[in-house]
Amino acid sequence: MQLKHVPRFGTKYWTALILASIFGANTGDFLSDVMKLGHIAGLPFLAVLFALVIIVERFDSSEHTAYFWSAIVIIRTSATNIGDIGHDLHLRAPLTLSAFAIALFITVLSWQASARANKPKTGQGSTAISTVPVYWFAMLLAGALGTVLGDYFSFGLKLGTLRSTLTLSIPLALALSFGGTLLRTQLLYYFLTVVLIRAAGTAAGDFAAHTIGLKLSTLVSGIVFVATLALWRQEARSESETELSGT
Repeated sequence: MQLKHVPRFGTKYWTALILASIFGANTGDFLSDVMKLGHIAGLPFLAVLFALVIIVERFDSSEHTAYFWSAIVIIRTSATNIGDIGHDLHLRAPLTLSAFAIALFITVLSWQASARANKPKTGQGSTAISTVPVYWFAMLLAGALGTVLGDYFSFGLKLGTLRSTLTLSIPLALALSFGGTLLRTQLLYYFLTVVLIRAAGTAAGDFAAHTIGLKLSTLVSGIVFVATLALWRQEARSESETELSGT
């Protein structure tokens, strides 16, 4: 993905990722439950949609982050259903968590080793992550792992969706507050934070769905997510116009 389409690290980046996680948790359940596609049948359609976003993005020279966030939501939606496949197979949560955690760990370590050898653009002082193909695969694994973790807290540990959201938000807040440059320079720390976002987002999405209904929850979380991005884009345009008028 072109660098001009990738958002920079910062408070807005992580806030948008949290909102995308909640929205993606709802869209995943919406596809499987409301549209009756189950946890597997919808995945090929999501894969095609993701491919279209990546292909179209290559030919767009304008500067915005719509493609990135569209891809994130598609990946998150897919990860929700992939994570829920374990329920269909009656697999124990610890086993599923271990499998996804190991896969993510190996993926990130391999990527990190390759990145160091090839000296990529990202690294110390970088303000955006390199969205190479392995990045999206790692995001998919992190999303699936976060889905299983969120469900485990809510239903396996019987904390309920609200208490799980609050409980998982604590380590997430600590990771974001004290991560500092680790969030930009260390892939393992970055994806650990993403897993926590996905886990808390899963619990939050389920809480909203159980409270106001899945359809309305999907609509509301989607509107909040898109409206937030639109507001930030408008603010950026206003700031840019102000700078130009002042020169």
